Amino acid sequence: MKKKQQHPGGGADPWPHGAPAGGAPPCLGSWKRWVSQLPFLRFSLRDYGFCMATLLVFCLGSLFYQLSGGPPRFLLDLRQYLGNSTYLDDHGPPPSKVLPFPSQVVYNRVGKCGSRTVVLLLRILSEKHGFNLVTSDIHNKTRLTKNEQMELIKNISTAEQPYLFTRHVHFLNFSRFGGDQPVYINIIRDPVNRFLSNYFFRRFGDWRGEQNHMIRTPSMRQEERYLDINECILENYPECSNPRLFYIIPYFCGQHPRCREPGEWALERAKLNVNENFLLVGILEELEDVLLLLERFLPHYFKGVLSIYKDPEHRKLGNMTVTVRKTVPSPEAVQILYQRMRYEYEFYHYVKEQFHLLKRKFGLKSQVSKPPLRPQFFIPSPLETEEPIGDEEQDDEKWLEDIYKSPERRQPEDRLRQTQLAGCVVQTRRRLNQEAERLTDEGKEYAPAKSPSSSPSWSVSLGA
Repeated sequence: MKKKQQHPGGGADPWPHGAPAGGAPPCLGSWKRWVSQLPFLRFSLRDYGFCMATLLVFCLGSLFYQLSGGPPRFLLDLRQYLGNSTYLDDHGPPPSKVLPFPSQVVYNRVGKCGSRTVVLLLRILSEKHGFNLVTSDIHNKTRLTKNEQMELIKNISTAEQPYLFTRHVHFLNFSRFGGDQPVYINIIRDPVNRFLSNYFFRRFGDWRGEQNHMIRTPSMRQEERYLDINECILENYPECSNPRLFYIIPYFCGQHPRCREPGEWALERAKLNVNENFLLVGILEELEDVLLLLERFLPHYFKGVLSIYKDPEHRKLGNMTVTVRKTVPSPEAVQILYQRMRYEYEFYHYVKEQFHLLKRKFGLKSQVSKPPLRPQFFIPSPLETEEPIGDEEQDDEKWLEDIYKSPERRQPEDRLRQTQLAGCVVQTRRRLNQEAERLTDEGKEYAPAKSPSSSPSWSVSLGA
């Protein structure tokens, strides 16, 4: 049998029956010799067919991809990396992210005004709505130098939007340092109640832990920790006198040195900033209404906040932030506090009036279930919200104004009579609360006796 001839390159001989007459064409022979010198070009018809099929599949896939949505993303990124100008000329700038308005919000929270409850809500809402919640580990530095202001404003302005920045800090004027002025929000409360809450919180903490007050004030001496509130006020201790009592207004006045001095200048500047830079300043005593308005004004931040706030699990967490061991000072001490905090009260009532005006404008009212029967002089929970006050109803703080008006505007006998009356109110409230607690422990319902229609009634709110 005649052996089949093999091609020198390893494949089949292209002329199995012999070369044609005259020999193989010169070009073919030279081509064969050239191919034999390049091992990587040696392939069979089967290899050639596989390569062509692969190329066909790639071309069809590329055509289908381009018809479906354009060139592959990685090719565009590569082209952009290699030459930005060519990419931008062909496709234009990449579309910018559509941001909600406003997308820059600052909550320079006032201490002991429900801020921890609101921060708990914000942590849940940031995960739910996807905004950037920016917090700070600095809690006790509210007054900043010029360089510190510039550094903080720079850090806030470079945060990913939409963001909500929160920290205990006095008002910052971003436009003064060339930044975009964000929208401010805040919450305040009755100044005396805020002071009492802070006084006892520094000493005894809250229900989150028995020893957290020791961590916050480790250097406080025992005699200072257990200092009676009345002695602190009547003896004019630094903690219970100005400028320490001038606390709320600087959060709205700003970083100017005069903002720390109790007076008309700081008060008027704080009012001006409230009108020009704050979207909303709420009242802690009406927290549910504050949340309703925030949900209306900033839905991309606060949508669904009221349902979260009313959730029993959140209420349980919120109740852990209630200050413990709070006591009510004597009427004489409260009178002195009211006099020392007259600018704070003027600002508080101004904000409260603006807040009620805003509520009436939008027709919002807290949807609170009817509370159970309770004593007339009940001290509400810090997480409860009373119904909005009508024009004809008695104001929550009216008792304080009536009882503790400026001594220069009353006769001495009137001051004595009002002081005695306030003492009776405090004693009666304590007695009724004790009686209600006793009956509740026994499983009975408390039914307070109706007082004569001519006798007035007062209430005190000592929230967290």
